[in-house]
Amino acid sequence: MKNMLTVISNALCRITGRNVLLIDLSEYVNLTSPAAPALAQTQRQPPKPPPVSTRASAAELVSTQTDIDRPGTQVLVSRSFADFTPQVTFDIKKCDLHRLEEGPPEKAELTRDQGLQYYRTMQTIRRMELKADQLYKQKIIRGFCHLYDGQEACAAGIEAGINPTDHLITAYRAHGYTYTRGVSVKEILAELTGRKGGVAKGKGGSMHMYAPCFYGGNGIVGAQVPLGAGIALACQYQGNNQLCVSLYGDGAANQGQLFEAYNMAALWKLPCIFICENNKYGMGTSVERAAASTDYYKRGDYIPGLRVDGMDVLCVREATKFAADHCRSGKGPIVMELQTYRYHGHSMSDPGVSYRTREEIQEVRSKSDPISMLKERMLSHNMASVEEFKEMDVEIRKEVEEAAQFATSDPEPPLDDLCNHIFYNNPPLEVRGTHPWAKLKSLS
Repeated sequence: MKNMLTVISNALCRITGRNVLLIDLSEYVNLTSPAAPALAQTQRQPPKPPPVSTRASAAELVSTQTDIDRPGTQVLVSRSFADFTPQVTFDIKKCDLHRLEEGPPEKAELTRDQGLQYYRTMQTIRRMELKADQLYKQKIIRGFCHLYDGQEACAAGIEAGINPTDHLITAYRAHGYTYTRGVSVKEILAELTGRKGGVAKGKGGSMHMYAPCFYGGNGIVGAQVPLGAGIALACQYQGNNQLCVSLYGDGAANQGQLFEAYNMAALWKLPCIFICENNKYGMGTSVERAAASTDYYKRGDYIPGLRVDGMDVLCVREATKFAADHCRSGKGPIVMELQTYRYHGHSMSDPGVSYRTREEIQEVRSKSDPISMLKERMLSHNMASVEEFKEMDVEIRKEVEEAAQFATSDPEPPLDDLCNHIFYNNPPLEVRGTHPWAKLKSLS
């Protein structure tokens, strides 16, 4: 009987989005009975469920809710899921292959902890970018600002497929990768507002953010690709079994320097994953108008390639693992094309609806949103509850709001810091000022 009630409860939870527990009459207690005072005393302060971030076990998520304001009230014990599915294997979209006999698997295992982690990462990036949009429109963020919302599965999936000690370099749409590389939301937003507490001390802004094993955020279209090949060469030279992920957009895919980097990487069998984030539009131009061939995963010609569903974090993760194994085995570079989509325009100066319709954007949001897809997967397989996701969303909103408050109240860097952190050196360096007689000190 209890097993049947549990099955029905779980089904009602998924349908209604609320915690529902069906129990037999023995679990109802009348507070007017002689034993009621003792029971009321023990249940007056129910234990609070631990925060999601602690990754508590399912058994610890049991909570008791009572209403004992009036005598004679019946007590109904309600519980969150105590039997979450710990791991599920999902079917994922097959990758298109170029010069490869075998590709990534078509099934992906997802644990409950991994799913919650991926959701938190993608939702944090989404909320951070929406806050950046708001701050820009308030003229608190000035200059260039390229937002990443819609493409969160790329950053989260790539990070899940490589090691923290591997290297990553990207273009100017860099906020998401700055976060996945370990920089806090507070430091990112403070950098966007040009404050002293920013990740680059307020000097880099939207396009120039750095962290250990993360080399930006680069403003010159496509220039990060040969730099990534150079980082891969350093990995090969040092023999540390590390690799470099070099990212660029479809708008940069026609740059000549990409093909020069491909050539050197293939000649020297460098451990480099070249990734084209194809978000369908470069600046205000669709890929069909800008490229004679939109099969970006084949652009390496003699270099193997993969075309991946960039809106599915599991597809991106499995493809990245496959590409990383390819590079580490000494087979040389590989090209990946992630088919993704950006919800905002190219930059904040681009409304993004003059060359595409609002209906197109809304269709992608409703059918292929990476965060919603992961959430629905987990809910439909009883890997988490609606309340857990709501609690996590509240925590993320609070974190982003506190970061925004810091980013608007932290002081700007002083003028004395103007010449500092230009060179990586220990002794002070003299820098010429506005005329030959003005000398400024540069400290690292």
